[in-house]
Amino acid sequence: MQKHSLCFDLLPSKTSSHCHLIPKTKNENNSQIFINPFKTTTLRHDLPLLFTSLVTSPVKLKLKPKHPNLNSLQNLAASMLDMIESSLVVPMEKNRPLPKPTDPAVQLSGNFAPVHECPVQNGLEVVGQIPSCLRGVYVRNGANPMFPPLAGHHLFDGDGMIHAVSIGSNNQVSYSCRYTKTNRLIEETKLGRSVFPKPIGELHGHLGLARLALFEARARIGLVDGTRGIGVANAGVVYFNGRLLAMSEDDLPYQVKIDGDGDLETIGRFGFDDQIDCSVIAHPKVDPTTGDLHTLSYNVLKKPHLRYLKFDTCGKKTRDVDIALSQPTMIHDFVITENFVVIPDQQMVFKLTEMIRGGSPVIYDKEKMSRFGVLSMQDQTGSGINWVDVPDCFCFHLYNAWEEKTEDGDPVIVVIGSCMNPPDTIFSESGEPTRIELSEIRLNLRTKESNRKVIVTGMNLEAGHINRSFVGRKNRFVYLAIAEPWPRCSGIAKVDLENGTVSEFKYGPGRFGGEPYFVAEGEGEDEGYVMGFVRDEESDESEFLVVDASEMKQVAAVRLPERVPYGFHGTFVTENQLKEQVF
Repeated sequence: MQKHSLCFDLLPSKTSSHCHLIPKTKNENNSQIFINPFKTTTLRHDLPLLFTSLVTSPVKLKLKPKHPNLNSLQNLAASMLDMIESSLVVPMEKNRPLPKPTDPAVQLSGNFAPVHECPVQNGLEVVGQIPSCLRGVYVRNGANPMFPPLAGHHLFDGDGMIHAVSIGSNNQVSYSCRYTKTNRLIEETKLGRSVFPKPIGELHGHLGLARLALFEARARIGLVDGTRGIGVANAGVVYFNGRLLAMSEDDLPYQVKIDGDGDLETIGRFGFDDQIDCSVIAHPKVDPTTGDLHTLSYNVLKKPHLRYLKFDTCGKKTRDVDIALSQPTMIHDFVITENFVVIPDQQMVFKLTEMIRGGSPVIYDKEKMSRFGVLSMQDQTGSGINWVDVPDCFCFHLYNAWEEKTEDGDPVIVVIGSCMNPPDTIFSESGEPTRIELSEIRLNLRTKESNRKVIVTGMNLEAGHINRSFVGRKNRFVYLAIAEPWPRCSGIAKVDLENGTVSEFKYGPGRFGGEPYFVAEGEGEDEGYVMGFVRDEESDESEFLVVDASEMKQVAAVRLPERVPYGFHGTFVTENQLKEQVF
């Protein structure tokens, strides 16, 4: 592959990081790149207080074609497509008003703005003492667009970047962050700009169809290749069978290596040793007893729209079950019990015909009844799935589930999740206040009846974890982000599911974080530590915090050398797991 170096002006210090050079890697697909998040900034005074910060200015597109290895006819065709885009599509996009969920000036403002890559920084300052059980690496995924958006941009559209905090003995801590080098990122880096359509930010109405047509035309002339993956790998991370996998719902996972220095290197797209060729969702589940990995794959275009997949501890696929849905549903998360897979089929659906009518292909179907499907892990055909209706229920994230029986002996599945209202809060402007209620949902498998009970009222609780030893089994505690003021997170809530009591750890004025991650230490369910990144928006400093999960008191804080943007989901890779990595 031809090498490309792209060097741009850096953001001012308030929104940028000075570490930006990607060192050479062993992977032949990784070119040396100077990262570009982004050129200039401007202060927007017309935004609400939540977003009054430095934000990226609108991008003026000046196409300078870089079409290596194309013949004269291909170059002519590529130039014509560039001209169509710059003279017709882009001006029309810029004249279209954007709602806040897809406005780059909002979605990429403040600590949501992208940063440069940062090689390993050692010897970080630690306040307090990091517990000896935390030997390993905390990794957290997030969206970090390399190139400025040409039109709309949603938070979920950005390129995947993993932030890693490596913890050794005697309070020795290092930090690094790297892009996950997806096929999409490599292809766009060759061209020096955004080319792949952004599924949420750009694919709206006729202009969205134009973006799809441009991409298809460029693929046909050989300018880009989407056959090797179109995803961003920006949402979830899981360690399974010797591999750290970065995931989003639009592609296969990508394997990322953590080296001995705590740096990150993309190994490549991972199809579980070529056993699957479909995308998988960002929240797989690893059974703590069997070690099996369970996941789902949904297909927007082809029926039956959904598949359930299971892999044993050796990585061998042991289940591949089609699940028929009447329409393609957005399924971001699911849960397992000891014997069942529990699948939400809710009201956020894909309807591509809405683009012809001028709308978004991701819609809130108010006429649809939300339901949960309960599938036996032994069911090899999907014919025995048990559907239970759950009215007025949309859970973007689910935290656990387990099996119980009623006094009459009826089998019941108990599901714990955060119910969001309005369901399309993340994707559109409804004008209604956002409510995210931690809830218990009970599914009676004999009567097909359901019951939903709010566990914590008056507090938005989202994105959390439990002690992983209790996945699929009845548990008592869940640790969640306090999503206030939405969409930022002001602290951590430890919720006792038995009595609904909440113990809070607040970050303090002007300080915000994200998803808390629990790492166990002892036999007790809440014996362990909760960790995550925090940004002080007043001092412009980022920290890695460790909180005692039983007492909800801080035990250590690591001063980070670079700004860490708000992101999505993380995991902890232990010292022993690091030694067992497979490449």
